Amino acid sequence: MENLQAVKQRFGIIGNDIHLNRAIEKAVRVAPTDISALVIGESGVGKESIPKIIHQLSHRKHAKYIAVNCGAIPEGTIDSELFGHEKGAFTGATQTRKGYFEVADGGTIFLDEVGELPLTTQVRLLRVLENGEFIKVGSSQVQKTNVRIVAATNVNMQDAIRKGKFREDLYYRLSTIEIALPPLRERGNDIHLLFRKFASDFAQKNRIPVIRLDENASKILLNYNFPGNIRQLKNIAEQVSIMEENRIISPEILTQYLPNNSSNLPMLVDSSSSSNDFSTERDIMYKILFDMRNDINDLKKLTLDLMQSGNVQEVKEENRGLIQRIYNDPPPSHSVEVVELPEVSSQNNYDFIETIEEHENLSLQEKEVEMIKKSLERNRGKRKLAAKELGISERTLYRKIKQYDL
Repeated sequence: MENLQAVKQRFGIIGNDIHLNRAIEKAVRVAPTDISALVIGESGVGKESIPKIIHQLSHRKHAKYIAVNCGAIPEGTIDSELFGHEKGAFTGATQTRKGYFEVADGGTIFLDEVGELPLTTQVRLLRVLENGEFIKVGSSQVQKTNVRIVAATNVNMQDAIRKGKFREDLYYRLSTIEIALPPLRERGNDIHLLFRKFASDFAQKNRIPVIRLDENASKILLNYNFPGNIRQLKNIAEQVSIMEENRIISPEILTQYLPNNSSNLPMLVDSSSSSNDFSTERDIMYKILFDMRNDINDLKKLTLDLMQSGNVQEVKEENRGLIQRIYNDPPPSHSVEVVELPEVSSQNNYDFIETIEEHENLSLQEKEVEMIKKSLERNRGKRKLAAKELGISERTLYRKIKQYDL
């Protein structure tokens, strides 16, 4: 069995934190066996390194290693990706396709973000773990596979189980061995080591002088929360390297690259705080949408009254206040398209209702697209952060991006 430092050097792992060392030691001990392992930890802590260690130090190292991001595959196609499909199984299935479990037979599959798997796919995965069997989409033939599964997640699995989003039996099959990676903020001096490594690699790659932190800047870096963990630290090191002419970085310069640097606490979104810009903007947007829906519902009611009574003047008189509010005094936060009340006609009443419904759907869609665009811009195109900000899953956001061609 390889010693700890040799493993770190081989897989490019930097740091001496006791919890990090314990996680690597677990991976090394598990590697020679065939048992499943579950890697847990926040997003950006480097969970993808553990399955590589397990695979390369196992007897499967000469077979295939496939990493699958479960959260990035649309729900409608993930079964096909994992287990394959037969020709004609669904629209667009023009030929038989092998899935990852067939391709990686004898090797290892790393299921990243396993907590995002749909429940139907979880049932299929459980069968693979229990007896090594799977069935392609559109087939009735049972196939065998000899694949080792290493999974990873950044969600609280116990919460997901309680909410019915993840099967408890699958969780216990995946987590025969659970390997926890610590967040960057708990790794002490590893933070400075990693910063120096990222800055050095970036400088060497781009042929520029290496940046260095002065003593006070180093203290600020060590005390920062790093909600994005290692990914965020690397991003900061590269930004500072390319933007600053002075190669010695002071605290004043460094703090410009640390979002919300005044806080040394975990960066959680406080939905009750009125100072949160996004929450305020989102509340306003929701209010606009609800007001718009109410106005359009009122228009529908008015039209139905016209259809039923046939007396335009009488309906206008009974709904004078409603008509005044919708047509003559629209709220300042949004505009309502003014539509003249139609004459009662059997040929155009239903067309008018359909026009209102189309207008409603289009308006809501435009607001949804606008919210998604703004969230992606705020998070620099990172879907995971945007999905968290919008309060939806990354898979749902992915579908919306595809749907609206963003």
